[in-house]
Amino acid sequence: MLKYLRIAIQIVSITLLTLLFLDFTGTVQPIFGWMAKVQLFPAIMALNVIVLAILVLMTIVFGRLYCSVICPLGIFQDIFNFIGLKARRNHFHYQGENRWLRFFVLAAFIVSIVMGFTSIACIIEPYSAFGKMVNNLFQPLYRGINNQLALYAEAHDSYRFYAVDNTVASWTMLCISGGICLLLAVLSFFCGRWWCSSICPVGSLLSLVSRFSLLRPVIDTAKCNGCGLCARNCKASCINPRKHEIDMSNCVVCFDCINNCRQGAIKYKLRKCSCGTKKDECVDSSRRNFVIGAVAAGSIMAADAVAKTVDGGLTILEDKKKPMRANRLVPAGAWSVEHFAQHCTACQLCVSNCPNGVLRPSNELEHFMQPEMSYEVGHCRPECTRCSSVCPTGAIKPITREEKSSIQIGHAVWIADNCVVNRDGVSCGNCARHCPTGAITMVGKGALSIPSINAEKCIGCGACEHLCPSRPFSAIYVEGHTDHRTI
Repeated sequence: MLKYLRIAIQIVSITLLTLLFLDFTGTVQPIFGWMAKVQLFPAIMALNVIVLAILVLMTIVFGRLYCSVICPLGIFQDIFNFIGLKARRNHFHYQGENRWLRFFVLAAFIVSIVMGFTSIACIIEPYSAFGKMVNNLFQPLYRGINNQLALYAEAHDSYRFYAVDNTVASWTMLCISGGICLLLAVLSFFCGRWWCSSICPVGSLLSLVSRFSLLRPVIDTAKCNGCGLCARNCKASCINPRKHEIDMSNCVVCFDCINNCRQGAIKYKLRKCSCGTKKDECVDSSRRNFVIGAVAAGSIMAADAVAKTVDGGLTILEDKKKPMRANRLVPAGAWSVEHFAQHCTACQLCVSNCPNGVLRPSNELEHFMQPEMSYEVGHCRPECTRCSSVCPTGAIKPITREEKSSIQIGHAVWIADNCVVNRDGVSCGNCARHCPTGAITMVGKGALSIPSINAEKCIGCGACEHLCPSRPFSAIYVEGHTDHRTI
């Protein structure tokens, strides 16, 4: 029963955590957004003492149950563990703790975080790695399918579905996300939970506590016949059948050993067991895996190349290009570029939940895969605070709509040579018409007036940049501020 209860909780957890990244309607986040904030490393970055205390207490009592039913990457790997066991039964063996490798990786991870290389270090952080895979590989496929359903529904006079913007990640993001996905799939299929026991920094932290857990799988030596079936099917490779010992630092409490033991010799009970053995003879076991493939990109491009962007259905519009900014743009609530870089784990939950398509992963090495703002496909609406409400690490602090409307993340800059008024001799005024703060006014004689920008009133929302008709570069763009301020 314990194994099947674990599987049921896993299914619910992985489904809801995946929907946090996929759901573009915003209906899942208000109800289940807390699931992102109970992940261990995001809770550390956000200094969420209550969550950390609960997770540590849970590990002290139950062992590394977090790795089985809460960590999305652990659940993700279990699918391939299951497939691997079906294809190659009884192929695991006891390996013991890779202590030197485990703590070398953990030390390197911590040093990288302290030195400011958070985005690069968090490639191996489980929640962040899971977010990259879902956002870059699976979300475009999900949206592509939705857009096809929307076209079909519209053809039958139904509006049950509606089309959304679907931007495929850059080749760099696809390769990294696909590489993580493929690596985990192969390791899980052949080596079980080796990643969790040797590489994962969260697993290494929890291993320091789990070895003292109160509840654990215990082997009754009076019933055990020494067949070793439990060890040969232990995905964590933590059962030593010769000594009847279970390495609780590696055990992820999957209960597979209890289910596989034909003699009923393994029970999940208190460390001081009543089975007639010494305390240090009580044994333990565990683990699982899942990953889904990097075939998303090709499918999406075919599914989403349905319609060209046109103006009024007649003129094909040239795509806008990203301007060269001296300072990167980060969302309101981040306080500053430095604060954002230090606390963001690049899980990309804010990217998935941005309804305006403003946030996207960065290609810059210094902030690699951390979100940054750009306005080619949309602008940051002053009334939208979605990214600040979903961030689990505190990189973007929660803010109200009123606060966001007065936070200046950048200011608009006008490029005279790009403006259609100067270049084509036609009147425009689009930037002034759509500026929500009235920071842009048109000055000059007659119809051919040009924009004048009041940098003190501009909040950097990007409405002017996004709606500028100039192509491929806008005549007006937003320059980011390293430190945000309230105006």
